[in-house]
Amino acid sequence: MIAFSANAKDEAPLVSTTVSVRPMVDDDEGEWEALVARHPDTGFFHRAGWRRVVESTLGHRAYYRCAWRGRALVGILPLIHVRSPLFGNALISMAFGTYGGIAASDNEAAQALADDAAQLGESLAVDFVELRHDTEQNLSGYLTKPELYFTFRRPIAATDDLNLKAVPRKKRADLRKAIKNPDLRCEVGPDIDTFFRIYSESVRNLGTPVLPKRFYAAIVKEFGPAVEIATICGPGGPVSAMMTYYFKDRVLPYYSGASFAARELHAFDLNYWRLIERACARGYTTYDFGRSKRGTGAFDYKTYWGFEPERLNYQVHLVRGTEMPEINPLNPKYHLMVEAWKRLPMPVANFLGPMIARQIA
Repeated sequence: MIAFSANAKDEAPLVSTTVSVRPMVDDDEGEWEALVARHPDTGFFHRAGWRRVVESTLGHRAYYRCAWRGRALVGILPLIHVRSPLFGNALISMAFGTYGGIAASDNEAAQALADDAAQLGESLAVDFVELRHDTEQNLSGYLTKPELYFTFRRPIAATDDLNLKAVPRKKRADLRKAIKNPDLRCEVGPDIDTFFRIYSESVRNLGTPVLPKRFYAAIVKEFGPAVEIATICGPGGPVSAMMTYYFKDRVLPYYSGASFAARELHAFDLNYWRLIERACARGYTTYDFGRSKRGTGAFDYKTYWGFEPERLNYQVHLVRGTEMPEINPLNPKYHLMVEAWKRLPMPVANFLGPMIARQIA
């Protein structure tokens, strides 16, 4: 039996066989975070603090849902409502993140959260509800998106020598050049201004609008030591910058950018390598190279490092929409927009970018 309720948890019996779903309230945050910490399928984007980051900097409303069996929290689902005149109206878990979706203790709780999300989507009159699951879940009422997005992960070995040997020969040769270059050094510290300057130029060069600087600053403020900014400095100053998330046993270099000067120096490669060294020294065991779309340079770059692509299983419930959403730069209808964006002066790109990027979840 599945019931949907807005009642507070202290009104629920201690033991129950009924699953009830209700909105997360502030008092639930401790139990939410505890479930995220112990559940095998949760990632950094399940953390409760994302709702504060997104609502305060991008203006989208968060709907965080809890599944209870009596007083026991048995499932969670973070959702962000993204309304866009350009790209449609959607309820997404997790918007502005590659992973998300339902984390539940059993199938009944998972389906209860999926049904609740579909009902919420109906009430908000969205085009679709999207759950960004790592692995496919057997959810009634949801379709699996066509194969497009992949993640890249592999274990971090116990020593730097073993990690270097895991890099294919050609990429390893490039990396050795950067490691031996006395003019390159890595600096770790919360320098948002340098990070944003390099990252925003890098994504402009790819034809992608950037989110506002306050968004990245809010991530650092919200999650503290779980977030790290690292830059590679060359003879003329910083040329590569990266924001990394640390969670459980995993490191995730999520936002990375480099100037044109970084290519010849292999500074981009060096930034990733120095992260592997730091992660190894700190005892982390998984390197998560993040999400990429097949057919892109980022996808190919990760395979050059020796990573094998693993398909991500995004699941969609259509509400007002009649076909599977395809909001990505590979969609031909966005081709002219992407090419035009590459030619914008940086002040214009950084002024207009946040207005558009906040609509692309």
